Amino acid sequence: MKSGIKTKATIAGMLLLLLVAAIPDHGMADARENGEMMKTESTTMKDTNAGDTGSKGKARPGSWKDFKKPDAAALKETLTPAQYCVTQEEATERPFGNEYADNKKEGIYVDVVSGEPLFSSRDKFDSGTGWPSFTRPLEPGNIVTREDRKIPYMPRTEARSLRGDSHLGHVFPDGPAPTGMRYCMNSAALRFIPVEKLEEEGYGEYLVLFADRKSEGKTEPATATFAGGCFWCLQNVFDRLDGVLSTAAGYTGGNRENPSYEEVSSGTTGHAEAVRVRYDPAKISYAELLDVFWHNIDPFVKDRQFCDVGSQYRTAIFYHDEAQRQLAEESKAKLERSRKADGTVYTEIVPAGDFYPAEEYHQEFYRKSPLRYGLYHSGCGRDNRLKELWGDGTP
Repeated sequence: MKSGIKTKATIAGMLLLLLVAAIPDHGMADARENGEMMKTESTTMKDTNAGDTGSKGKARPGSWKDFKKPDAAALKETLTPAQYCVTQEEATERPFGNEYADNKKEGIYVDVVSGEPLFSSRDKFDSGTGWPSFTRPLEPGNIVTREDRKIPYMPRTEARSLRGDSHLGHVFPDGPAPTGMRYCMNSAALRFIPVEKLEEEGYGEYLVLFADRKSEGKTEPATATFAGGCFWCLQNVFDRLDGVLSTAAGYTGGNRENPSYEEVSSGTTGHAEAVRVRYDPAKISYAELLDVFWHNIDPFVKDRQFCDVGSQYRTAIFYHDEAQRQLAEESKAKLERSRKADGTVYTEIVPAGDFYPAEEYHQEFYRKSPLRYGLYHSGCGRDNRLKELWGDGTP
């Protein structure tokens, strides 16, 4: 994360803290009297608010979808004073002393009231504000935003849960790439479920988010293969990532052995221009590579990318094992849920086959022929379209 982003978020957080402190009884008085605001104690909350459970005490998968909000009296019985104060009275907990600001464990965060999934640890970052911060929601449909003018001269965007109608925190446009957003949440509004408990608590569908988790401690390199239009541009993107060991531009997905650039360009071989990435899973995960891939292509067009037209310029993810397939499918589904207005996602997810390295002059073309590469890159309209799709936070 860029230091400027963290500094900006920190200053914003400190300003917010000063303004909140200047407003008497900002929904926090009762919680202060009980000494609750420095620690949310979400782990001591009674389980009755977490949704239906099965005969063995395991939550029924998706039970949060049927959640009906109890009345205030029932909520006071199941929530700690801090949780009630934040979620029902729109209080703001104190920064730095709360439960999840420094939580670095892997898992998901759900609404402490309804149990609906809200955020993933994969999207959590240190904003320097003292509150848990995320770049995006896990399920965008579970979060509702609205204007908040409680602090004079400082309109903000409030975030609430859809089913629980819980006050969660606020959203600010000063986060890191790729979204540029900061979902600044109250720990007291959240409940953390570690990866090891996802299945047990009825959230097994989210295990695919962490399918590459076991490999992150390995020292052996792993391989990923992506097609995203011109391989000159895509190779440049992956070469700049920490944890990527090497890349190769080439051809894959077709039916001709050892094709030449001219043959692939004709569109008759079935091959796509692609990039093979060798990476260190201990430094960069496959999920992170997927994120970079999506934000450097236009997945909403078929058999073309920017100015290049033809099936050889189609977008595709070539998975090398079942874990990669699951992560790719989940990331595509997540994109489809969040970007419905953009239309169909045409990116293929198919098994990796033979990969044929392109001619040597194509390898690291951006470095060997920077002038020609620069003219092509700017003239093809790639930057403008990516900015239109993803904003200024494109990796």
